[in-house]
Parts: sequence; C-alpha cells; structure tokens
Amino acid sequence: MDRVSSAVGRLRNFVGFPADEELPDEEESLIPTFEQGWKLTARQRAYGFVACLSLGIFCSFLSSLVFFRPTKFAITFTIGNLLSLGSTGFLVGPRKQLDMMFDPVRILSTAIYIFSIFLALFCALHLHDRLLTILSIIIQAFALIWYSLSYIPFAQSAARGWILSTFQL
Repeated sequence: MDRVSSAVGRLRNFVGFPADEELPDEEESLIPTFEQGWKLTARQRAYGFVACLSLGIFCSFLSSLVFFRPTKFAITFTIGNLLSLGSTGFLVGPRKQLDMMFDPVRILSTAIYIFSIFLALFCALHLHDRLLTILSIIIQAFALIWYSLSYIPFAQSAARGWILSTFQL
C-alpha cells in the first residue's frame, strides 16, 4: 500500500498537482455518502487513473483507424481525449480537477479546448463536413497540448518562444 501511495504521490507531483493532501485509507468505501464526498483509496485512484488513461489512449488509437470517416473519427478522438483528460481527476478528485482547469493560468486553453470539442462534434454530426471536422480536431489537439503545457512551469513560455522563432513571427 505504501508503494502505491508513494507512486501516486510522485505521479501527482510529476503532472503538477500538489501532494500535500492525504489520500484516504484503504478501508474507506468506494461508494460516496453526502457528508464525505467521493473517497477513494490510493489503489482505487491509481486503478481509475490507469484505466481511464488506457481507455483514452485506446480510443485515440481507434480514431486513426477511421480517419477517413469524419463522424466516427471525431467521436472516437473526442472520447479518447476526454477520457485521458478525466484520468487525472482520479488523482486529485473531480472538483479540484475542474477548479484547476478554470484557474486563471489555463482558462483560455480550457475554453478553446471545450469549444473545439463542441465544434468538432457539431461539424461531424450536424454539418457532415470533413474539412471542418479535421480542422476542428487539429484545433482540439493543439488546445489539449497547450492546456497540458500549463501544468509544467515555464513550458508555455518556452513553447511560445519556439513557435515565434520557428515561424519568424
């Protein structure tokens, strides 16, 4: 149990989440009560994280197999991204995950990412436009990358500098 807690703590630190919160004991229930909120053990959090991330990567891989069918591609790619993004909610909890997503540092990248998800699904399911669907998926991928960089200190600044020097802007 100590090894799992230690691994979850290191993983939380690696992705930029504070490790000062105590994780629940192994004996606590998986089923929440209104007073307690969601209480998961360190092992349950690790399993949830790995399962959600694995399913997200699998869905993203499946989306490449249906690349030329924009509706199926947009749906599987978006589900894969949402599962991958939601996997970190197992480490810090869903409320803290949402609080961190709408932090002033990453509010713009979160808003663009959420907008691009809706745009991709709208273009694929309603408009049935392949070019707009692919364009919105590209925007979605870059927004997710930019959002992810916001958890690494100075990563967005370094990426911005690299982009400006590469494209001579």
